[in-house]
Amino acid sequence: MERTKEGLKERIRAGRGKIAAEKVIKGGQLVNVMSSEIYPADIAVYKDMIAAVGDVEDYIGPDTEIIDATGYYLTPGMIDGHIHSECSKMSITSYAKAVVPRGTTSMISGLDEYISVSGLEGLQEVLAEMKQSPLKVFWGAPYKTPYTIPKSTIAFNFTEDVHKEVQKWPECYGVWETVREFLQEEDEDTLGAIAEAWKNHLPVFGCAPMARGNDLNGYLCGGVRLDHESYDHEEVVEKMRKGMHMLIRESCVTHFLEENIKAVTEVNPAFARRVSFCTDDVVPSDILEKGHLDNVVRLAIKAGVEPMTAIQMATINSAEAYRIDDQIGSICPGRIADILFVKNLEEFEVSKVMTNGKMVAENHKLTYDLQAPERSSVLKGALKCKLTTKEDFEYKASIRNGEADVLALDVKGPFVRKRRDVVLQVKDGIVQPDPEQDVAIVSVLERFGRNGNKSLAFCSGWKLKKGAMASSAAPDDNNLVVMGVSAEDMSIAANYVIEQGGGQVVVADGEIIEFLPLPVGGIVSDAEPEEIAAMEKKIDEAARDLGSDLPNPMMYMFFLPITAIPDYAITDVGPVDYVNLRTFEPVLNVREK
Repeated sequence: MERTKEGLKERIRAGRGKIAAEKVIKGGQLVNVMSSEIYPADIAVYKDMIAAVGDVEDYIGPDTEIIDATGYYLTPGMIDGHIHSECSKMSITSYAKAVVPRGTTSMISGLDEYISVSGLEGLQEVLAEMKQSPLKVFWGAPYKTPYTIPKSTIAFNFTEDVHKEVQKWPECYGVWETVREFLQEEDEDTLGAIAEAWKNHLPVFGCAPMARGNDLNGYLCGGVRLDHESYDHEEVVEKMRKGMHMLIRESCVTHFLEENIKAVTEVNPAFARRVSFCTDDVVPSDILEKGHLDNVVRLAIKAGVEPMTAIQMATINSAEAYRIDDQIGSICPGRIADILFVKNLEEFEVSKVMTNGKMVAENHKLTYDLQAPERSSVLKGALKCKLTTKEDFEYKASIRNGEADVLALDVKGPFVRKRRDVVLQVKDGIVQPDPEQDVAIVSVLERFGRNGNKSLAFCSGWKLKKGAMASSAAPDDNNLVVMGVSAEDMSIAANYVIEQGGGQVVVADGEIIEFLPLPVGGIVSDAEPEEIAAMEKKIDEAARDLGSDLPNPMMYMFFLPITAIPDYAITDVGPVDYVNLRTFEPVLNVREK
């Protein structure tokens, strides 16, 4: 309900019982995250709002629907405090189908991957889509785009002037994912975004992995309220002692909860009240097999956190951190009616889900048919890349035959790339990839028709023995990333993704082995979560058939353009040394033979 004067009158009358409730939930045990109590209480719901909690007999009218909650604990809907839903390859509609039945009813997101490929026009379409979804999205305007240093190429640049416009939008709840280095380097657009947020009384969300000491102090003096990325619990403790709200991240590729929760279980239980959860990057197969935030709650309980405390971390703590606790995060009068029906708090299996006052899911499935909107050309546009040849993926040397000393990007985890020095052969003027040494070629092609940039570098860790793979979904820029040990297969992979209008592909010996289409912006799909999960598994299996033993070969590859975490990355402007914030030449020296 809108909070106009007339809308407020209606809300107040419903709260006073002057208007009968549309639904009453009877017989359940209320999990009161505000008072840390569990007790019997009924709940009156009017439209999308909780009207009353406790004895609600006065709210029952002749047409009031009675929902029997006998045997259930009633908890607030859960909040994912930081998520790039686009990295799941599911559209907002598909993503809602996957996570809402698991009890996630709200998320905080910058929707930045959509912005990078379609600008504000595409963002408006996604914001309209989410309003038809059972999943609420509290949008934070990205502090700037692109996030990269040096600046890479995307379809739309988010600047200080853009912030002056969008921070006035009713959908804007803060400044999203402010990366520490941009504050330290005193980037003008970033400082402008924060200054504008102060004027508008909007919180600033952070991203400061490994920030300690003086660098952390400077970051906090820049006005950042919370952070979602800490690599050990000592880092969590320092940040919390210095006033930050902390989100513990447990994604499908970065499992930080077991380590970071020690700040609560081993250092200081009082920290718990300002700790919340996020998943950041997830894939549909993980959600379908393990769950979403419900799984994170279970992991926290297993780690020694009391069920009430774990539920608070998944609900009210996040709402308070983001200053949206007047709307969500608790089962209290005036809040949106997002309510989970749970049989056992220790096991935390979500049986039924109410969002916005409507029963929408049962037994991990939506109970109604949710359809994606018709996509406009803004989000269905083709990749504006020229078709490639194998020569585009050959690293030319200054000698005809001999050896080259090469700096390779050596993957140590999805977000950790270290330096690896290798010696590669030069044949016919081309520096050769070397499967025996686990050295492949990686390239990023600008795909928005702005400059035609194409970069080349060398990487290790994938153990590819043959073939290539490519993806047009590659945060944070979503340019076309291609990796392989065969220039011919790399060209075939790139061209297939271009011709199909976006997706992920694995190629071997000149043949397309598997393809996952991503027609919405070249980054997501409207297909059912189960369909995307099945294709995703086939893609990763095909990559493993090329030789890779990584848990998520394609995801590890498409994270390579993220420069915000040291030490190395690659974007369309070249391979990046993020410690020194500059591009570099990967071939250090050549010797004629």
